[in-house]
Amino acid sequence: MTFRRIAALLGLGLLFAAPGARAETSTLRFVLVNDLASLDPFISTAAFVRNHGFIIYDQLFALDSKGDPKPEMVERFTVSSDNMSYSFTLRDGLTFHDGSKVRAIDAVTSIRRWAQRDVVGKALMAATASLDAVDDKTFTLKLSRPFALVTDALARATASPLFVMPERVAQTPITTAITDTTGSGPFIFEKSEWRAGDVAVYRRNPAYNPRPEPPDGLAGGKVVKLDRLEWRSIADPATQAAALQSGEIDFVEQPAGDLIPVLERNANIRTMALNPVGSMVWLRPNAAQPPFNEPHIRQALLYLVNQQENLDAAGIRASEQVPYCPAYFLCGAPLESQAGARGLKAIDIARAKALLAEGGYKGEKVVFLNAADSPINNAVTLVMAENFRKAGINMDVQTTDWATLTQRRNKREPVDQGGWSLFVTVANVLDSGSPLTNLYLASPCTGGIAGWPCDDKLEGLRRAWYEESDAAKRHVLVDAVQAQAYESLPYINAGQFRFLAAYRSNIEGLRPTTIPVFWGVEKH
Repeated sequence: MTFRRIAALLGLGLLFAAPGARAETSTLRFVLVNDLASLDPFISTAAFVRNHGFIIYDQLFALDSKGDPKPEMVERFTVSSDNMSYSFTLRDGLTFHDGSKVRAIDAVTSIRRWAQRDVVGKALMAATASLDAVDDKTFTLKLSRPFALVTDALARATASPLFVMPERVAQTPITTAITDTTGSGPFIFEKSEWRAGDVAVYRRNPAYNPRPEPPDGLAGGKVVKLDRLEWRSIADPATQAAALQSGEIDFVEQPAGDLIPVLERNANIRTMALNPVGSMVWLRPNAAQPPFNEPHIRQALLYLVNQQENLDAAGIRASEQVPYCPAYFLCGAPLESQAGARGLKAIDIARAKALLAEGGYKGEKVVFLNAADSPINNAVTLVMAENFRKAGINMDVQTTDWATLTQRRNKREPVDQGGWSLFVTVANVLDSGSPLTNLYLASPCTGGIAGWPCDDKLEGLRRAWYEESDAAKRHVLVDAVQAQAYESLPYINAGQFRFLAAYRSNIEGLRPTTIPVFWGVEKH
């Protein structure tokens, strides 16, 4: 640990203060992995806008602690005997933050806008014959072909979660980011107090009508016990930890690994695994541009990635590491598979060079985007870039911040025109848990998200998986999906680990929800 970190933890030269900080014990101040940089959860898959969405919006269905979809805004639903027609009825007492009632047409329009971008929504709509509002409380969905996971799709919790917006907002073209943040969720966004890079503020929604069930995962009753949330921007890990110890901050989603032992020795600090299964570092190649449009060159990277080396470099404690995990749907998760696995354990320069030669690599420049404000992404990027250089790859690591990276990765131009070749992101079990929900596994040859992999065989296997209604048969299909993924490599698993969150001991009600949500949380 550096002197700078020790000094910060002791409060020496601590510069952070909460300007205009309120004194109420019902104000929760927290620091998340990234700051809020944009507001449209349907356009961006960045975790920060997903987190924002869960604070201000509500969902039709929500995933419980077992990952099963449960009705949330929906009161009841019926399914036809052939599983091809669904009818959904909204529950009473749902209102938007502007006082207007939530209607079925709001839900239908939100689903249609969401489905234009999200991998799960696209799959659902491709199988949908009609989606209509019948009256203010009821809407129907009729399938044109089998789709076994309709309610799972409507409970989409990450990448681009399915949130319900007012019809007027959901009518915004998907090419235009929304600016109206009216939701119906447990908190209201105070847009006038938002200062990007500093603070985002939310206040309790006094009109919110929670479900009667106890909270379970992301499902159940969202009972709000706080008056105000303040999402603070503190980039430096030592300053985060010092602010937590002094009580200026109540919750830090991802404290630096080397600071956790210090925090755990503080009687006023607690730690917990917000995501018990864990997260995976994903290395995303740009399959639409040379050199990674060639599969053999992508496969060479398997022998230049050492998962444990990455996790060690990122400061992940041994107790929170999975030293080796080849599973596209995460180790320790229901769909864990070893099918097709290769590489990822030890660096094999000779094997990598052979694959580079087989793929015709000719020294093209590789632009590796690096988000320096994300400590884990930064550490892993630098370690992998050095290994790639050792194999003769012409590396150009370009440093930026995460918000900028999430914009630049959408550029499809060649690297000499502002494009890119590689970037690192971190996905949790909700992102990667199945062939349907794993957004970076999806490899459509048109459309798709940043990286733009194209593999018709993999897409066919994914479709076979989510069309199959027999859970046992779906489980068998997982091996075929993963084996094909190792052939085409839409992304590379670069290390599985768990985050430990840290919080003040006077905070109660935090649960292992994977996504940081603050309903049911109180401050004493």
